[in-house]
Amino acid sequence: MAVLRTTGCGQVTGTFLDKVIHLAGWVHKRRDHGGLIFIDLRDRTGIMQLVFNPAIDTNVHAIAHSLRSEFVIAVSGLVILRAPGTVNDKLATGKWELQVQQLTILNSAKALPFSLDDAEAVEDDLKLKYRYLDLRRPVMHDRMKLRNDVTFAIREFFQRKAFYEIETPILTKGTAEGAREFFVPSRMHHGSIYVLPQSPQLYKQLLMASGMEKYFQIARCFRDEDLRADRQLEFTQLDLEMSFTDQEQIIVLVDELIGLRWKLFLNIDLQLPLARMTYDEGFARFGSDKPDLRFDFEIKDATPLFEGTDLRFVKQVLEDGGKVGAIHVDRQFTRAELDGWVASAQQLGASGLLWIWFGEDGAVHSPVAKFLPAHFFEQAKALIPGLEKNHTLFLIAGKYEAAWTLLGRLRLEIGKALGLMQLDNYKFVWITDFPFFEWDEERKRWASARHPFTMPQGDWQQQGPQQVRTHSYDIVLNGIELGGGSIRIHDPLMQLRIFELLNMPEELARKHFGFLLEAQELGFPPHGGIALGLDRLIMLMARAHSIREVIAFPKTSRGMGPLMGAPAPIDPATLREYGLMLKPTAKKE
Repeated sequence: MAVLRTTGCGQVTGTFLDKVIHLAGWVHKRRDHGGLIFIDLRDRTGIMQLVFNPAIDTNVHAIAHSLRSEFVIAVSGLVILRAPGTVNDKLATGKWELQVQQLTILNSAKALPFSLDDAEAVEDDLKLKYRYLDLRRPVMHDRMKLRNDVTFAIREFFQRKAFYEIETPILTKGTAEGAREFFVPSRMHHGSIYVLPQSPQLYKQLLMASGMEKYFQIARCFRDEDLRADRQLEFTQLDLEMSFTDQEQIIVLVDELIGLRWKLFLNIDLQLPLARMTYDEGFARFGSDKPDLRFDFEIKDATPLFEGTDLRFVKQVLEDGGKVGAIHVDRQFTRAELDGWVASAQQLGASGLLWIWFGEDGAVHSPVAKFLPAHFFEQAKALIPGLEKNHTLFLIAGKYEAAWTLLGRLRLEIGKALGLMQLDNYKFVWITDFPFFEWDEERKRWASARHPFTMPQGDWQQQGPQQVRTHSYDIVLNGIELGGGSIRIHDPLMQLRIFELLNMPEELARKHFGFLLEAQELGFPPHGGIALGLDRLIMLMARAHSIREVIAFPKTSRGMGPLMGAPAPIDPATLREYGLMLKPTAKKE
């Protein structure tokens, strides 16, 4: 078989000048100048300009007339300098061109369902149906390459740190970790099912019981939950666990990992250690456990400004134990813009939004201005550092958690609208000391805010459920949770007590987690770990808007795989082999 290529299109340099080389790839662009035909040939290394000259070979020139976009071809020819004035400084190969002597059409291409040059404007469903075309675009290739390179570098990092890479099962048992699981029926055990892992959580803890001490894995995980920009049904995470460790060691290790990746791939020197704040501080300042630190507009407790107020709705909130929270924005808005922010807050779930704008003379402009004291601006300045004339306050009154959550969401909307959330501005923060329990309003009982294997802090048994904090930590980048982890419970008595507080008596706990409890009774070392979302990490490094842009074959927002038509019906005979029968969905009247 003849040699198809001896180098990549983007790898042609001056060392090839006046030499015959072989290239293969896709027709990227075609320009017919009458006598001469120019082709931009593309492969994964880049682009090389080809020139077909009838004076060199009339037959090759004639075949070149039939070439169209995305034809797959192989060529041989002489590397020559481009004519003066035609050098393309935007291309690595822009000083040279290939004077083609031989041409083979390896495959033709019919008209594409969409232009690769205009793919950004194409609907996602169409691009995902023809994902192999979308992936031909250089920007998509660069993202796939970045993913490969970062993953390889992560493996090198943990190899140097003496971690073992160990794979854990994909077919496993349900662990009730929170999200819905995917079921896999067993052909050999009718009536029983496997589930696909939401994470390797329990297996990696058992690896610590096995004496592995330092484990990591690039793990595939599965969750049957609603999709969004940073969530897919199947995803990949960097998973790690260490024995005889503590929270500080894990955070320092991840800081080093992140710092090295940002320097190696983005040439950015991050300031280490990365910033940290407790859950309580993050929620008080930003109304979120994953705050976006790219812009200010922190939430302030404005309750003291309304003590003794005549505003009926605010007065009622304060009498009921609520608070007034304020977002301080250092700019002025038009009345139409202010009305728009009121509507936005209501769309986010607020019953209303109060705005106050301070004019050039410090005068108060607000729908409730007549209810505010004469020296309100001075009082507000004393309470809210940085408040000046022509600044605006947005306020919501209510129960602390609810009001601050709404303000946190509104803060993000304001930051987005004002263009303050630049993709190349990387702001990391560790959030620590999370609550252990959260109130389940539907079931009227306390539930685990983290997973139930998380170590509680201090004298937790003497505290109320709302007071207990955990040895847990999340790493957040630009308002997106990159990953989370904790120090784990290794004492079986403590684990059983936690299960009991979560309304899981010992008999039920041993039914679901007997393997873990028994391991804890057979010499279980102290341990902890963390999992980082690899898809989210690559998305943020690539400055993409969705993890779908850095996954080779993602699902749509409806959980469909348009390329292969998944999910798809199963033949009834195959279902019977698994002891299954699917019932049709009842039609709505």
